[in-house]
Amino acid sequence: MNRFRQRQTEAAERTAERRRREDEAPRLKDLVPNLATLVLELQEHRAGAVLLESAHIRRIPVEFAPALFELPCQDSFCKQGGHDVTQQILRALETGATAFEGEHGCTGQTGTAECQRVLRYVANATYKP
Repeated sequence: MNRFRQRQTEAAERTAERRRREDEAPRLKDLVPNLATLVLELQEHRAGAVLLESAHIRRIPVEFAPALFELPCQDSFCKQGGHDVTQQILRALETGATAFEGEHGCTGQTGTAECQRVLRYVANATYKP
């Protein structure tokens, strides 16, 4: 199998595994029933510099979303990496926080070295009265 096809297969397997975990996770509305909206502003950094291509806003569909916040590393050479910020986000939501932020270092490898990417997020939540 050529290298390109192998990378495609590996990416498809990671995506399928992530979807399985999302399907098995409890729903966000069940864990935080008074949550109305959740918006995450996401940026990856490397060596302290913002990687502009990685910056984006994710609006979470609270009614349907899994209570799982696993985000893949955006480095195409990173193996087995990603950012699981589930516990940090759920903890903040369960306390009723309307604005909070955090960061998480990638857990993967690029070649023989640890991935140097760091995910920084800013979250804004609203709650039902």
